[in-house]
Amino acid sequence: MDSEFFLALDLIEKEKGISKSYMIEKIRAALVAAVKKDNPAAADGVVVDVDPVKQKLRIYIEKTVVEEVTNPALELTLEEARAREPKAEVGDKLAFDVNVDKFGRIAAQAGKQVIIQGIREAERGMVYEEFNSKEHEVLTGLVTRIEPRNGNVHIKISNGSGATEAVMPAEERVPAEVIREGDHLKVYVVEVRRPIKGPQVVVSRTHPGLVKRLFELEVPEIYDGTVEIKSIAREAGTRTKIAVASNNPEVDPIGACVGPKGSRVGAVVEELRGEKMDIIAWSEDPEKFVAAALAPAEVYTSTLLEDGRSCRAVVPDNQLSLAIGKEGKNARLAAKLTGYKIDIKPASEMAAQGSIKIDLSKLDLEELPEENLPEDVE
Repeated sequence: MDSEFFLALDLIEKEKGISKSYMIEKIRAALVAAVKKDNPAAADGVVVDVDPVKQKLRIYIEKTVVEEVTNPALELTLEEARAREPKAEVGDKLAFDVNVDKFGRIAAQAGKQVIIQGIREAERGMVYEEFNSKEHEVLTGLVTRIEPRNGNVHIKISNGSGATEAVMPAEERVPAEVIREGDHLKVYVVEVRRPIKGPQVVVSRTHPGLVKRLFELEVPEIYDGTVEIKSIAREAGTRTKIAVASNNPEVDPIGACVGPKGSRVGAVVEELRGEKMDIIAWSEDPEKFVAAALAPAEVYTSTLLEDGRSCRAVVPDNQLSLAIGKEGKNARLAAKLTGYKIDIKPASEMAAQGSIKIDLSKLDLEELPEENLPEDVE
């Protein structure tokens, strides 16, 4: 029986990856629980001795030799003790083996539940540790279920030896993205929670980190640190702006991200199902950075204002709407990307104030009221 017991532990360790020492502790607790259930009066004296080296398992109850017995389950008289051990004295402890074959059904069930619970806890712990190390990474998962009531998406994700069901809350879904059961998706691991019922992996398709990790997968220069992603601003499903810088003067950061014939950025856009991507050069100069962030619009000038947190960008009149973007999206993303509040002004307005000199070819002069024209323009 002992050899079969330790063989079973070896199989559990091999098949489930649960260490033998962990299972020994859980089984020890299970056997103690079973004995206590079968013999409550002896609860405090139960000992389970497991020796994995000699492959021996022994369960016994320790009884103390006393002058007057008050609890027969844990005590015995000197006369009774010397019948077993001639040299016994008052205060000595004698071990009485427990026959597990005589356990009642309830006791056996109690022990079984402790073992099952121990295995479950170990498996949950392993899953948690496995996926906790993958927080803020991108994993590929299989869509298994979509809840019609709240829109949550359940995704089976695997990593090495571990596999679990992740959840993508409705707020982490791209609004216009159609997801069906059976789809394979790349998702960003936002958080690994550890509630009572087991680990829960929360994933996202809207997080800016997804864009960053996808570029790392497609652009070797980002992966090896030659090109660095400095900032990302995203409105999932429509447009993302990404600011990049090169740590090697011979490497063009934008060109590296775009790739030959746009292959690298194209792969990212395809994974994000057509989301527009603006890749701009990061600069330590906030005025240059803000001007670049307003792409695809051209910027005449960009000036840092006195509060140090705002910047005024002057654009050609015919590109004012492009700079602001539909529903203010381009300007909003540029502000998120740079961290500056951006005040966008048309060139004609600033020229009329004498604030800038302008290239007249870029102004819509026919639509401009005469009183707003500079004095040297007829």
